[in-house]
Amino acid sequence: MTQSRISLQVKEIQVLRVKEVISKDPEVLGGTPVFSGTRVPFQALLDYLEGGQTLAEFLDDFPTVTRDAAIAALEQAKLLLLSQLG
Repeated sequence: MTQSRISLQVKEIQVLRVKEVISKDPEVLGGTPVFSGTRVPFQALLDYLEGGQTLAEFLDDFPTVTRDAAIAALEQAKLLLLSQLG
C-alpha cells in the first residue's frame, strides 16, 4: 500500500471519529456543532479553556459531556490544525 493511500485511510478514520464525538444537525441549536448526544456546543469547551478554566470545570458545568468525548474532540481539533499546517 502506498504512503498516500495510507494517509487517505487515516484521514477517513479521523473524520469518522469526529462524527462520533461532534455532530451537526439543523434541528439542534440551528446546526451548531455539538457534542454528540447533547446540546452542548463544542465552542463552549474552547471558550472555557480560552478563558482560563480547566477541563474539569467544563465537565462539572456540562455533565452530559464525558471526559473521553472532550479529549477526543480536542485531539481531533489538534489533528485538523496540524494537517492544515502541512
